[in-house]
Amino acid sequence: MVELRAVLLLAAALLMGGCEKAAEAPKSSSDLSGVTLILGDQAKGLRTVVEASHALDGIDYKVQWANFQGAAPLFEALRAGAVDLGPAGDTPVLAAATGGTPLRIVAVRRSQARSIAILVPPDSPIHSVADLKGRNVVVSSARGSISQYLLIRALENAGVDEKDVNVGFVLPTDALPAFNAGKIEAWATFGVYQAFAEQKGARVLISGEGINTGLTFITASDEVLTDPLKRKALGDVLQRFAKAFEWAQQNPEEYARVFAKVNDIPLEVSQLLRKWGDESLLPVEERDVQALQQVDDLFVEKKIFPHRVEVQALTDTEVFSPQSLAAAP
Repeated sequence: MVELRAVLLLAAALLMGGCEKAAEAPKSSSDLSGVTLILGDQAKGLRTVVEASHALDGIDYKVQWANFQGAAPLFEALRAGAVDLGPAGDTPVLAAATGGTPLRIVAVRRSQARSIAILVPPDSPIHSVADLKGRNVVVSSARGSISQYLLIRALENAGVDEKDVNVGFVLPTDALPAFNAGKIEAWATFGVYQAFAEQKGARVLISGEGINTGLTFITASDEVLTDPLKRKALGDVLQRFAKAFEWAQQNPEEYARVFAKVNDIPLEVSQLLRKWGDESLLPVEERDVQALQQVDDLFVEKKIFPHRVEVQALTDTEVFSPQSLAAAP
């Protein structure tokens, strides 16, 4: 009996030891329940379409949204590790990379760049880009913006020396009321601010179509891409973003109503933005890399950026690839 009791005690001890080891065993490489992605956003543009389409329903991980009013503070948060992902236009991405923000381009949206333009008041005597010579032009929002790129290229195409134009930089929230009050001769702007001005009768001197790349990128931090579980969750969330933008294309009126309500803007302004097009979210291609490199090279040439960045080195094409998109549910 003593020997039997000893055997039973030994077996129990081994069993308990096995349970402790099982409890300490690492989670499966496919278990995303402990992952939280912090999704950066600008003016709720990404969150609105994602939530309206219910694209994140049924996810195995957690998400938190962090909203910013512009690309600069968004990329500061990315640099500090406060967000894992951030959407931005071509030049803000380049500016952040030039400044050393640890980011990678993981997806792209392409458009015709209609939502970038140089505007003048409806009764303005300015009727061509050449007429900007000797005039005051306000650019929103800062040096290195998509609006400045449009102005530089437009002046070049029109044969106007940049030195013959008085250029100032004003935040769009401040420039819009000044423009509507007739205090700005010409305004290079974008997006919802442009839509507001056009709804009030502003005349488009030239849009970004055929000049700007029309590219918007989803960037991710180096940290999230080197964490296997977070990387897997990121790949899934990008597939879901792609589905969200497909929904927006298929339901433009509903999306316009949701966007207007969430952002507290008139429905007509939201409808105008939708009219300019909601493009799909797609894997990055070589043509996107080349287009972005051309923008960077111009800004380096103009001494707007202090040094060149290699766009190819900034790109991760594996986390969101044509294969992964095709395999999405």
